[in-house]
Amino acid sequence: MSLFGTMKTAVSGMSAQANRLSTVGDNIANSSTTGYKRASTSFSSLVLPSTAGAYNSGGVTTSIQYSISEQGALEYTTSDTDLAIQGDGFFIVQDDAGNSYLTRAGSFTIDDNGNLVNSQGNSLMGYSYAGGDPAVVVNGYAGLEPINISGSGLTASESTTGVFAANLDADSEVVTGDLPSANLSTSTYTHKSSLVAYDSQGREVTYDFYYTKTNDNEWEVSVYLNSEATDQTGFPYSPTGQIGSATLIFNDDGTLDTTSGDSGVAIADSVNNMDVDIDFSDMTQLATDFAVNKANVDGSAASAVKSVEIDGDGVVYAKYSDGSTTAIYRIALGTVQSPDNLKVVSGNMYLETADSGVVTIGYAETGQFGTIISGALESSNVDLASELTEMIESQRSYTANSKVFQTGSDLMDVLINLKR
Repeated sequence: MSLFGTMKTAVSGMSAQANRLSTVGDNIANSSTTGYKRASTSFSSLVLPSTAGAYNSGGVTTSIQYSISEQGALEYTTSDTDLAIQGDGFFIVQDDAGNSYLTRAGSFTIDDNGNLVNSQGNSLMGYSYAGGDPAVVVNGYAGLEPINISGSGLTASESTTGVFAANLDADSEVVTGDLPSANLSTSTYTHKSSLVAYDSQGREVTYDFYYTKTNDNEWEVSVYLNSEATDQTGFPYSPTGQIGSATLIFNDDGTLDTTSGDSGVAIADSVNNMDVDIDFSDMTQLATDFAVNKANVDGSAASAVKSVEIDGDGVVYAKYSDGSTTAIYRIALGTVQSPDNLKVVSGNMYLETADSGVVTIGYAETGQFGTIISGALESSNVDLASELTEMIESQRSYTANSKVFQTGSDLMDVLINLKR
């Protein structure tokens, strides 16, 4: 038996319990930290060779593990840019030097540059809709860019398509005089309506639609620019004249016959440099008053961003003051084969390691990735009751190991005094 070995064993025991107490202290200190993952201490024995007549005490070693894959409870907030992931996956953030990290801490705010950033000032990364529906680069960070709201601060979109659905009165008289297509002051029509569209700079453009019954089950549609109408009378429209026309033919049951006639009208507006296609597929001809059932045109006037909305699949929408929304980014999520083996860095962020596996990138609500919850944060997965219990256990074990060291020291003194 070696007294010195016994003292070394006691020292290793005290060192191990000090590590355990350190993780407990970290966990308790971060019990309210968003996205924090509990650290724990694992013990492993060290055994030295012994003989039948002499036992050599070994010791204990420790390793630190993190419960990164363990989901924390969700706490709901009043900020739409606070994000949590229900399920697997990590947000991808990037610092000013271009280094990318994984994190579950989703407390993001808009900085003075319009970027969504976390408490460390790192930008939330995603794919832009500027070039159409974005595609994921699954095995790397290429194509990712900071999600920036300021670039969508003011926008306008040109109208290209629309839908008009109305009932044309089947009992209307057939017009025998000058038709609207003649664009004369004597032109006569059956029904009239107008639609508002938008040019490329967000200006309102009003089109006048004339519906004229020319025969049984047959109607002429003529479209003019409202800005070119003659005061009081409308006709004639000058100088452009008619910018769209169609012939609508109805079946005996009042539905539109799209095989014999037109199913819509193509507006060629050279004045405002616009081409707008209006769909008439849902038009009817029934024996009742003229009534519009549905009328809308895409495009929007110039409007400022009022707020940001984020869906469960990670699509970031800019909501404008006119009530319209536009998809501007889609948040990217990352994951690894072994999340608990990620390297932990300050700010509740993680880096991939050889043990964790490489990062795979995708979208929320696809494959192995969870759902993004807007207006919520993932709380720490620390259980305070368990940590306090571990603290007491560690204290007792440390004290016991110190007694072993003290006893070994006293016996060492006895051994040394034998020579004196």
